Amino acid sequence: MKLRTSRRVRLVAALLVAPVALTPMLAAPAYAQFGFGGIVYDPSNYAQNVLTAARSLQQITNQITSLQNQAQSLINQARNLASLPYSALQQLQQSVQRTQSLLSQAQNIAYDVQSIDRAFQLKYGSTAMSASDTQLIADARARWQNTVGGLQDAMRVQAGVVGNIDTNRTQMSALIGQSQGATGALQAAQAGNQLLALQAQQLADLTALIAANGRAQALQSAEQAAAAAQGQEQRRRFLTPGSGYQPGNAKMFQPGN
Repeated sequence: MKLRTSRRVRLVAALLVAPVALTPMLAAPAYAQFGFGGIVYDPSNYAQNVLTAARSLQQITNQITSLQNQAQSLINQARNLASLPYSALQQLQQSVQRTQSLLSQAQNIAYDVQSIDRAFQLKYGSTAMSASDTQLIADARARWQNTVGGLQDAMRVQAGVVGNIDTNRTQMSALIGQSQGATGALQAAQAGNQLLALQAQQLADLTALIAANGRAQALQSAEQAAAAAQGQEQRRRFLTPGSGYQPGNAKMFQPGN
């Protein structure tokens, strides 16, 4: 009887100890190492390596994107710094030179302050009482030639300005095309500057035209004023007793004819 009781106690004790012995085995983590053909595989290490590789790939992708942005920025800067491959400067300078050449060919009285003062002092001033009739006629003829020359000069400048219109139209069309097709800020600015230069050349032509017309009108008015002064002097001489007009006998037919 005692023997059976002792066996029962041992069996219960064994059953109580068994869960404690199995607990470490059951509590082992799911990622425990196991091997295949002598190669140890660690899932935890593999997952960590995959995560590290993904992060590295993302960093490389970010660096590539950054390099692409920098390259695009350099391309944009190069475009903005690219110079305009077209220049209208030579054509504009030639137009200005043509107009200046016409102005420099002014007849008799040039566009010069000293020349104008000298001409007006000699030809357009008060008629000298001591001047001979021959001198008065010569001065009047010189003034008439100055007026005619001034009118001709004005018409020549007008013709030159009209001739520049076609050149200006061609340059304006080319510059607008260059401005619209500009690849960067510098090209657009240079095209705009050349358009401003074209406007300046047109204003120069307009100024020359106004100056030539004004010169012709001034010469015509000066001639009229000088002619009025000379007419007064000639009338004074005509009416002056003794040295003026002397009546005399005039025979229209000879006796017997």
